[in-house]
Amino acid sequence: GDPINSTGSNNKDSTIKGGSPILLFVLPTWTNGTLPPDGSESLLQSLDDISNDWRVAPEPLKAHNEKEAQLLVGAFGMGSSAYDAETVGKPAKEVFGRLVGKLGARPVVGSRNANCNVGNGSGKKRGGKIRGNSLMIGDAEVGDAEISFEKWMNGVMNSIFQGVEVDLGLSSVVGNGNGGERNSNSKGKGKVKSGKGKGNGHQKQQLEKEKEQSSSSCCGGSSNKEDLNDDAGCACKSSDDNDDSDNVGCCSSKAKDEDDNDDSATDSISEDEDDDDDDYDEDEEEEDRGVLDVEDMGNVIKSQTSTKKSTTTPKEMVTPKQAKALKKEGYRLIGTHSAVKLCRWTKHQLRGRGGCYKHTHYGITSYQCMEATPSLACANKCVFCWRHHKNPVGREWRWKTDEPGMIVKEAVNTHVSMIKETKGIPGIQMDRWAEAHTVRHCALSLVGEPIMYPRINELLQELHDRKISTFLVTNGQHPQAIRDLIPITQLYVSVDASTPESLEAVDRPLFRDAWDRLKTSLACLKHKGQRTVARLTVVKGWNSDEIGGYARLVALGHCSLVEVKGVTFCGKSDASNLNMSNTPWHHEVVEFTKVLKQELDAIREEGGEDPLPEYDLACEHKHSCSVLLARVDQFAVPDPDDPTKRKWRTWIDYDKFQELAARHAADPTFKFGVEDYIADTPSWAVFGAEEEGFDPTDNRHRKKKRHPKYTRFDEEGIPTHDTFDEPLKEEEIVELREQMKQKKREVGDASTVTEFKSGEKRIEDASLMFRGLVVIR
Repeated sequence: GDPINSTGSNNKDSTIKGGSPILLFVLPTWTNGTLPPDGSESLLQSLDDISNDWRVAPEPLKAHNEKEAQLLVGAFGMGSSAYDAETVGKPAKEVFGRLVGKLGARPVVGSRNANCNVGNGSGKKRGGKIRGNSLMIGDAEVGDAEISFEKWMNGVMNSIFQGVEVDLGLSSVVGNGNGGERNSNSKGKGKVKSGKGKGNGHQKQQLEKEKEQSSSSCCGGSSNKEDLNDDAGCACKSSDDNDDSDNVGCCSSKAKDEDDNDDSATDSISEDEDDDDDDYDEDEEEEDRGVLDVEDMGNVIKSQTSTKKSTTTPKEMVTPKQAKALKKEGYRLIGTHSAVKLCRWTKHQLRGRGGCYKHTHYGITSYQCMEATPSLACANKCVFCWRHHKNPVGREWRWKTDEPGMIVKEAVNTHVSMIKETKGIPGIQMDRWAEAHTVRHCALSLVGEPIMYPRINELLQELHDRKISTFLVTNGQHPQAIRDLIPITQLYVSVDASTPESLEAVDRPLFRDAWDRLKTSLACLKHKGQRTVARLTVVKGWNSDEIGGYARLVALGHCSLVEVKGVTFCGKSDASNLNMSNTPWHHEVVEFTKVLKQELDAIREEGGEDPLPEYDLACEHKHSCSVLLARVDQFAVPDPDDPTKRKWRTWIDYDKFQELAARHAADPTFKFGVEDYIADTPSWAVFGAEEEGFDPTDNRHRKKKRHPKYTRFDEEGIPTHDTFDEPLKEEEIVELREQMKQKKREVGDASTVTEFKSGEKRIEDASLMFRGLVVIR
């Protein structure tokens, strides 16, 4: 690289000695401490290949004389210890270790090739402790990522540009490091000034403190680097490094104490890394024996992170930044860790435009349903999460705990206040609007993992006491909480993948044993007694294969119901690689569900001591791309009008459930089951009905009068009916068939998946080319 010189200063010392090139890395941490799967993982492989290539001279990046330019390296790693404290910043540590350890580069902070204003110029201090900040790690879980990055960048820039004040303008990018407001006037551009100038007061104080240490801690108190011999290091050091207790030169006590305080108080993770035999100068070999080896780095980082995390009282779950992001998306926060939000289906049904899939499948009244959560935190970061990961993450509860009664009371009040605000929306049906002031259902599925809340049973009982039914969705990572759960109206476990590998890719779980936890959670469902649901979210190109694996997971719990739903694309975000092609059409979800039924039938035919019950397609809701499989033994009875057919009873008698739940609360020995509170499913909600799950008492609304250009298709995807549901002429069908043949010649007969370096997967399928066409009428 080109030599880095300072700008805006006439000070000759502000240029790096020797014109040394500088290489800086800012690297994220991906699954299991790897780099993201966008091609960047080849970085480490390339460094390893160079290190082990016998054709490459040892330490090829090391300068062997003063005329050679020495490569200087710095690295900042980002990650979250919520996933794994041992792997936070691992890519940054490994890249830095390869370059500095085996390839002969030198740390940028404290290197004598840079004008470092730190102590003895070696970037290291006695007893194995590191004085420089060439390598730092920011932990998002601890909340110090922004402060650590600013500290790292300041250290790097101050090491490069001596004798000038460096104003990085980082406050507009990563905050000012003091938890205050960001500087809205800053443009985020770095500046190099000579003289005093303006800047962050904390930074100036820190720089002055470091300069004072540098000038006063070494013998003679000289602040002029020219007075120090470059090869001598600190003149007051003992030559014997093996007895640190005797190294009590004139600078050791004060400098050591101040540096110890600085490391513990302000550094998240700060290390420079060298191997004993890779020193820049052989004269420093004895001195460098105190530097940490690569193998020792993990223990120090773990210790520092643990110290940083320790706290005397539980903290609040949501940071001000997270609260701002959640409120911007329409969440109303309750207490310190709960929230409610008005579902779009609530507003739809208030206007007579149809209810959600739970209305079709289970008979809830959508405009009387409250969507809420008692825990905004989650143990997964699913690629399809429509919340775009604005919420916290965690594997266990470690925050302040609000009272369940307060949460329910405030949630209901807040929900009703939002209902009142809809009064002026055009099309609101006032009879429904009045009824909506009484909450009858609660979907505990808003965001986060509700079952993490340590007092979840008390909260559920508070809802039941108010005659509010409970639909709780969990991601299956807390099996013990599922075992301990009181009877609720309906319990869901999300089954987002059929193999351990796809679960890791789709759910991005914090738990290393996420697959085993999911299987254990599903097995717990077999013994719950009430309605249980395995919820499958189909994401084309991600988890739509290996349907037999889904069947085996469902079989673990003998689930009452299986919901198969296509993923909802909620727009692009930095937290997800999904695109519109990953969203399946309703007919694709139907086909997926039919194959799943066949796989379940195959398992049932195997028999065994506890044979799997029979499942069949019971309901569908085309608008949500949702299909329901139900156990025949629990939800089907012979149709009185035609005994050869089945009559489905997937709806819920909510009054009966409340009666049964109250009896169980009064007498825990009282048991009740699925069949005790079922109700008949109306004909329009049954799978295969002409209405396709849309309640005929409502009217379908289309934005801007946009209607499908074609309403029916044959098995190949060729349109057969026009926008008015009239049959197409034969010549039109022939022409459309030719167009599809041409498309298949371009992209192939089958569905193809193209994976990009960013991790995005784009699906091309010629059979879908006519599906999304619309006309204005």
